[in-house]
Amino acid sequence: MTARILDGKELARAMRAEIAESVASLRERTGVVPNLAVVRAGEDPASVSYAGAIARAFAGAGMGFNLHALPSDAGQEAIVAVVSQLSADPQVHGIMVQEPLPQGVDAAAVIAALSPMKDVDGVHPENAGRLLQDVGEYFVPATPAGGMELLRRNGVVFKGAQAVVVGRSNIVGKPMACLLLHQHATVTICHSRTIDLGAVTRTADILVAAVGRARLIMGEMVKPGAVVVDFGVNFQDGVMVGDVDFETVSAVAGAVTPVPGGTGPMTNVMLMQNTLRAAIRQLGG
Repeated sequence: MTARILDGKELARAMRAEIAESVASLRERTGVVPNLAVVRAGEDPASVSYAGAIARAFAGAGMGFNLHALPSDAGQEAIVAVVSQLSADPQVHGIMVQEPLPQGVDAAAVIAALSPMKDVDGVHPENAGRLLQDVGEYFVPATPAGGMELLRRNGVVFKGAQAVVVGRSNIVGKPMACLLLHQHATVTICHSRTIDLGAVTRTADILVAAVGRARLIMGEMVKPGAVVVDFGVNFQDGVMVGDVDFETVSAVAGAVTPVPGGTGPMTNVMLMQNTLRAAIRQLGG
């Protein structure tokens, strides 16, 4: 069996065009351009690179982007002040706080200063709680939201499926498990300390890897015909690889996301979509 490749790069391209059209329509009707503010303290190379990618994506869709870069020794009070100011600014529709934060800064205190209506990365406890309960309007972290959109648009059936999520982070594993559960999958959450991990993963019709360990999931750990979603970003000898061993898994699975080019390109698109939604909500739509 050779797995079907779930191409996130191609889908992201199509969705960017859809979003750009919606942004143009909103601007024409209301004069409002959806605007994202990114707050960063320090110059962590990965954060700098990610912010640059976001800026390019937003510019390409006609959306606003503003970077608020603080020094690496910025204190908690200064960071909270910036987030609070942006939360109160009607010209800002979405806010994302980049990590890592400087040593000694309480991330929870920074997030608490963030308006839930502008929390387009879905990290505020109010959005996380609404996601858990699936009640009201809420924002989902962009990475798992992108993974779900990639599955949905490729016709993956969730209802009644056995889903196994390997990873329990607050920004990928846990929200992904909730999203699958809301679509009526039967969900098991595993992690790096799960005993006999392969025995659990082999039960999965939908297998999600989000634990941050290079090539943790091998072909013998996958049920034949399963859909495998790889959120991993790891580097081995300077090469980006996922949490899934692509060569052995693609020989067993029915469909698989590649790394790079799978779930990664979808993250920025979902951040754009969340910012557009935030702008519409703040306009009363």
